[in-house]
Amino acid sequence: MSKHIFVTGGVVSALGKGITAASLGRLLKARGYKVMMQKADPYLNVDPGTMSPFQHGEVFVTDDGKETDLDLGHYERFINESLNADSNFTSGLIYQTLISRERAGDFLGGTVQVIPHVTNEIKARFAAAEETGADVVITEIGGTVGDIEGQPFIEAMRQFRKEKGPGETIAIHVSLVPYIAAAHEIKTKPTQHSVKELRSMGIQPEIIVCRSDHEMEPAVRAKLAGFCDVDESCVFQNLDCPSIYDVPRHLADQGFDRKVCELLGLEPRMRDMSPWYSFTGALHEANALSDITRIGVVGKYTQLPDAYLSVIEALHHSGVYYGRHVEVELVDGENLDPSQVGEVLGRYDGILVPGGFGIRGIEGKIAAAGYARTRKVPYLGVCLGMQVAVAEFARSVCGMEGATSTEFEPSCTYPVIDLMPEQRGIADKGATMRLGAYPCVLEEGTLAAEAYGCTRISERHRHRYEFNNDYREALEGAGLKVSGTSPDGSLVEVVELAEEDHPWFVATQAHPEFKSRPNEPAPLFREFVRAAIARHEGRNRRDLHVVGVPVLSDAGVGPEKVES
Repeated sequence: MSKHIFVTGGVVSALGKGITAASLGRLLKARGYKVMMQKADPYLNVDPGTMSPFQHGEVFVTDDGKETDLDLGHYERFINESLNADSNFTSGLIYQTLISRERAGDFLGGTVQVIPHVTNEIKARFAAAEETGADVVITEIGGTVGDIEGQPFIEAMRQFRKEKGPGETIAIHVSLVPYIAAAHEIKTKPTQHSVKELRSMGIQPEIIVCRSDHEMEPAVRAKLAGFCDVDESCVFQNLDCPSIYDVPRHLADQGFDRKVCELLGLEPRMRDMSPWYSFTGALHEANALSDITRIGVVGKYTQLPDAYLSVIEALHHSGVYYGRHVEVELVDGENLDPSQVGEVLGRYDGILVPGGFGIRGIEGKIAAAGYARTRKVPYLGVCLGMQVAVAEFARSVCGMEGATSTEFEPSCTYPVIDLMPEQRGIADKGATMRLGAYPCVLEEGTLAAEAYGCTRISERHRHRYEFNNDYREALEGAGLKVSGTSPDGSLVEVVELAEEDHPWFVATQAHPEFKSRPNEPAPLFREFVRAAIARHEGRNRRDLHVVGVPVLSDAGVGPEKVES
């Protein structure tokens, strides 16, 4: 039977509940426990798939094709586990499920209500996570305590905790403890009110995690403990850290995970965080270097870096892998004038065009791919980044003037990117999406096969339009190498340029960034960064070797060893 940990947030949003939850997951895994994580979001969208990245950042995708909140990316990177569709659900999904059942007559004419029907459906999602065989399930409740849309989730949490009984669940409340500069004081009142709100709904948190940018004195912790009715040993501080990857250590140094084990009756096995600390040590050593390799990410949601969160993290993982300081800069494709592209992109050692939907900024992205190709700057195209690379090659090398995707110009003369024939005319756009993990066969001797070290791979996808096979022969004949396809050869997954023509130019229809881990960077990102570093240092890419960051251990030390 799984133990359950619920993480709520108070006072304001964006406090880092997800990072706190993910850090706890990492620490418990380092003690040898199997951890499952999930995110419950109170908003009414069925999932984040149709939401603008300006609203909630990137849409993360699981192996089984679930479009989820970006916090699941943090979870996967921290606990080194691939999550699934049960790991993220929203109010919209809950209501959609219930309304479908009501229309089908499942409730036998009864009145469908928030209590018990909505709360029962939420509790069923909490319980479903136990089917993974996890020792501990960590559930983050999105939003802020007191939000009206979050009340059914809090009530479901209350009921679930009561049904499970003492010692089977704990509630962790992450709250803001602001520092008032004019008064030179840390103020506990916002957290007191937030916990009061939570208690009014029947939840007494066992642990309070205080988010602050100033160190809390013991007297402040004692005051919070007294007013919030928790043990002083259960008040922890989560200070701003240089990197999110430092948070597990910061919490571990305060005994956070040991206290959680104590409250849940879990054996306090020895914790082995050495591979993680090796990574964070290498991260800080790399970032301290004055010599910087710069990567330009040409997108359209550049005002909000979280829109490209997994891309940015995968690039940073790769920089640490080679012991180099890699700096990622976002370039607005909409403002990238093709006639001045060199002035903007000339300072970068590598150029990456990420995924996206819609025509805005597309010509700037095509120009970026062309600049990288003609100036021999290492290039990585991800999803849409592959499509613009194909369009640019068709225009500039094959003479297909105006070649583009039918997503942007349905009646274009050269639709080198198009819907598959069987998808054309389908009104339901969701039905034409390719979501989740798909297999790919790589051609031996290609840059892609070299990166992966094998010829059969699987990567996650999130797109609708595909490489148009009607133009494959012409493009390949002009020098665009199709280096990866679906197993039956019908879908082009990876294209590249030959090494004699370009030092490193690879584009994939997939989103490999979703599977990148701190100690195991996504292979295409890793090799792209390797090529960018080599260009920056004026050396051969193959002469650049890995620093040797240990792979994450998920086995822990084992139950036979217990902390003293």
